[in-house]
Amino acid sequence: MPAPLLLLDFVLRQGAFTLEIHERADALAIAMFGPSGSGKTTVLEAIAGLRRPAAGSIEVAGVVLYSSTGGVDLPARDRGIGYVPQDSVLFPHMNVRHNILYGAGRGNGVALGKVLEILEIEDLIDRRVAPLSGGERQRVALARALMSSPKLLLLDEPLAALDLSLRRRIVPCLRRIRDELEVPMIYVSHDAGEVGAIADHAIVLDRGRVAGSGAPAAVLQR
Repeated sequence: MPAPLLLLDFVLRQGAFTLEIHERADALAIAMFGPSGSGKTTVLEAIAGLRRPAAGSIEVAGVVLYSSTGGVDLPARDRGIGYVPQDSVLFPHMNVRHNILYGAGRGNGVALGKVLEILEIEDLIDRRVAPLSGGERQRVALARALMSSPKLLLLDEPLAALDLSLRRRIVPCLRRIRDELEVPMIYVSHDAGEVGAIADHAIVLDRGRVAGSGAPAAVLQR
């Protein structure tokens, strides 16, 4: 059997909270859905190498990122992961172009022009960061992550702080990343509408456990 895109089989403890997940998924866009405190961000941080499980394994496209039995724990910088947190952190002393190109060249190369066109930020390229709106900042952060040619893109509620009109503008951009660039992504959200619009597969978390997994339309109706 070929390796799935994503294999999550681990237990992670932080204080009184325990996350336990045993999932495999083969989809370009995977959603982590559930209420606040259910463990969604913790899953992303474990995949990115920012939190270490107590036991188990994590694989992306057949590459072992973490294995307690195999003694593997790749440093975050070597995992080939693009991570966009909810609060996009841009370098204030760099303009948009330099922010986007920071870290570029570590992968196989993604065309800058294509990324700018998909995210609709061509006209921002030489602007300073300070006056950018929240939606513009998130799209610049997405562009920076994409330019590192990630094996996997992790998006932690990237639209949560934006108003409805901005969310409606950015959701089609995320679909184009999925369909045209074919960059696998895990998208954290507690908005069922966003999950249905972006994801091919949904994993529902509740208090650190998987409450459902499968096609978004079916899983989110439970």
